[in-house]
Amino acid sequence: MVNGRYPASGRATRQRVAGEILIDHLAIVPTRLSRLVDIRFTSPNPEFSAKIVNTWSDAFIQTNLERKVQATSYGRNLLQRQLAQQKERLDESQRQLVTYASQERIINLPAQSNADGSTAERSIVADDLASLNTALSQATAERIAAESRYREGSRAGASSEALRNQAINSLRQRRAEYAAEYQKLLTQFEPEYPAAKALKSQIDQLDRSITNEERRVSGSIETDYRGAVERERALQARVEQLKSSYLDLRRRSIQYNIFQQEVDTNRALYEGLLQRFKEIGVAGGVGVNNVAVVDQADVPQHPSSPRLLINLAIALVAGLSIGAALAFALEQMDEAIADPGEVERRLGLPLLGSVPKVENVTPKEALLDRKSELVDAYLAIQTNLAFTTEHGVPRSLSVTSTRPAEGKSTTALALATMLARSGKRVILVDGDMRSPSVHHLGGVNHDHGLSNFLAGQEDIAPLTFDMADLGFTAMSAGPIPPNAAELLTGNRLSLLIERLHEHFDHVVIDSPPVMGLADAPLIASRVEGVVYAVESHGIRSTLVKTALARLAAANAHIFGGVLTKFEARKAHYGYGYEYGYGYGREKATEAKG
Repeated sequence: MVNGRYPASGRATRQRVAGEILIDHLAIVPTRLSRLVDIRFTSPNPEFSAKIVNTWSDAFIQTNLERKVQATSYGRNLLQRQLAQQKERLDESQRQLVTYASQERIINLPAQSNADGSTAERSIVADDLASLNTALSQATAERIAAESRYREGSRAGASSEALRNQAINSLRQRRAEYAAEYQKLLTQFEPEYPAAKALKSQIDQLDRSITNEERRVSGSIETDYRGAVERERALQARVEQLKSSYLDLRRRSIQYNIFQQEVDTNRALYEGLLQRFKEIGVAGGVGVNNVAVVDQADVPQHPSSPRLLINLAIALVAGLSIGAALAFALEQMDEAIADPGEVERRLGLPLLGSVPKVENVTPKEALLDRKSELVDAYLAIQTNLAFTTEHGVPRSLSVTSTRPAEGKSTTALALATMLARSGKRVILVDGDMRSPSVHHLGGVNHDHGLSNFLAGQEDIAPLTFDMADLGFTAMSAGPIPPNAAELLTGNRLSLLIERLHEHFDHVVIDSPPVMGLADAPLIASRVEGVVYAVESHGIRSTLVKTALARLAAANAHIFGGVLTKFEARKAHYGYGYEYGYGYGREKATEAKG
């Protein structure tokens, strides 16, 4: 600093530093549910903070107004250039249209503008063709009517025109009178009687007159018919000629229509630009700013920070929230079923077996590998399941769980596969009509399945499909019904199981989860028993107990539980490593050693 002033050499650096300090301490805070913002500046000096805020708001308003004026001026100049260019395009397209129409001798009626701004025209040829078609239709109708009269008149004694002719009818009436008078004379005199001969002569003359008149009428009908035929032929020839002319016109009008569309497009663009130019001209003449200061900044009477009481309250609330979340997490961990032994100890269910967690492959791929740990696990479960009834593996069973994605569908698929490999005839039924999945395994859709039979269909064969690679038959859930529980309340499911037993040794039903739905208890009450899938480290024991209570209320028999997605390294106790299958035997042996 020299003489109270900073040297000019570092002015740019000082301005940059001042700007950074200003931005770091300035905050723009929008007010919720309004179009207002608060401008805040934090510094140790309250007067300086208020001055910065007021200066900032004034500068922003001035800058905003200048920006609007500049934008309006730039927009007007840009639109002027675009209008000139578009006007040239419109004129050129109109010249091309007129030139082409003159060269190809295309003459159209005056144009009519459609609602979308395009131009619709009709050619003279098209109008002539339409008029001649109408005349041809009328001539054809007249020819048909004349032909009908002509053919009717050609039949002897069958002319309706002769019957309607007044002159003929008058002659026939006179003949009838003379004939009656002649017959009356014959009753008294001989035919050679002069009066009788005179009367007979008059009758003969009337017959000749009637015949001549009928011939005249018949000739008139024929003349009318032939005239109608000629008119129809002439009109038909003219129509065919105009058709050829019209088709040729259509061919030549292809390029004409392209030119016309270009004219319409250019005109629409030009009119749109012109309208926009007028709007900008009106808006540019009004220097109104859309930003205003509602309240000037006052000098604050109290510091904004630090706020000790608020900070303490926030810390207290945050600590309590973290503590509650930690307590809830620990509670969740404590209630999860982790080891096979906890299935019996905490749920009171007989343990059928535990299944390892499958990674990197799908359950179906793991089941196709007969040496996989998954196959070993479900073979052990099948063996334990054989001891649950007096006749071995239950003939009908459902597989369910507390909630979705616990492994119930994999368990149902695996049990059906293991039973089929033991030589049994097995059918897997997709009982989850709300979220079906079995049809995906067979690569089919679920247009036909369980819901069709429950709704009244009797033929079962179209509802099933073969799972040849796994060795069993499957039935999809069918079309998703509006209310699955309503279909399950009747006796149709029991009837289905009874009919399936005629062809299969075992019926395995992939049931929906228990919680939140009435489907699983309804299905469980129709089969011999239930295999209950429990996800390791995935479900709270209280939820499982609630679900088991719902099944018990439906008088369902639960064969036992299967612990799914079991990982030995996460188990609480070492004895659980070797249960039911050999995937942990080596590690367990090493641990024992």
